[in-house]
Amino acid sequence: MSTLLGANTVLVQAMMVNLLLALSIQVPLRSGVFSFAGIGSYGLGAYTAAIVVLRLDRPALLALAEGVLVCGLAGALLALLLRRLNGLYLGLASIAYAGILAVVAANGGGFTGGAEGLYGVVANLDLTEIVLIVLVVVVLVALSERGRTGRAVTAVREDPELAAAMGVQVQRVRFVVLVAGCMLGGLAGGINAIMLTNVAPSDFGFHLAVLGLTMIIVGGAPSWLGAFVGAAIFTGLPIALQDLGDWRAVVYGVLVAAVAVWAPGGLVGLVRSVLQALRGARRPPPGPGGGVAVATGPAPDPVSEPAGRSR
Repeated sequence: MSTLLGANTVLVQAMMVNLLLALSIQVPLRSGVFSFAGIGSYGLGAYTAAIVVLRLDRPALLALAEGVLVCGLAGALLALLLRRLNGLYLGLASIAYAGILAVVAANGGGFTGGAEGLYGVVANLDLTEIVLIVLVVVVLVALSERGRTGRAVTAVREDPELAAAMGVQVQRVRFVVLVAGCMLGGLAGGINAIMLTNVAPSDFGFHLAVLGLTMIIVGGAPSWLGAFVGAAIFTGLPIALQDLGDWRAVVYGVLVAAVAVWAPGGLVGLVRSVLQALRGARRPPPGPGGGVAVATGPAPDPVSEPAGRSR
């Protein structure tokens, strides 16, 4: 296992970053919050980790933790500012958040490195630590999809008014998932900055929003597993299609369109539907009388009429 990971270190690292990026959009979207704030936090976390390593000479794990904390605080402030927005308006506002952060980074002078960014972000962060971090995140996200928390999130997405009538604090759920998305995006950006030893304003923007949304559409938005499948596909596709050049964009477009039309639940949803259909086909047909089984043994002997009684 370790040999396999070692032989594909760069690929696995890229997949871990893509998975966190996809989750930064999937976690809010699962509760009906259409937010790309995780994309802006990707840049904020990357710059925070880079500055902490370069200016304060902190170790990698501490730099990542500080980056996630900064992104969480910024996400909490953003959630308060955008609490009245929903749907497309929230999505556009969160995209603007990423654009504002990119402009600030490009005009930050020597502190952020300007348009060229920061280089030499060297810290000790190996593949095992990255995989363990992502594994902990995935377990926490998977747990949030189950039990009382998962039912509350689903209720907020399906019918906020009914959820509120049932006692679910809708605004709190939306606040938490937006902040969580920002923290996930910040973690992805921090890992990427340390992994590549540099960060620039061009590293985050609308193209990351398209990539993150594409991964969860193809994989399946309702579950972390869909984000994982999408991350795996769109990490490996550029390598598999590298000989196609600019035609790779056409393949991506056809793939997304095909999944959107024939598998609205993503590839994970398609597989689940097929498995359910197969299980249904294997079940024996119900017996007559509304599915009640009919006894097939010998009929009991009739009860004789008592002597001397006539009908």
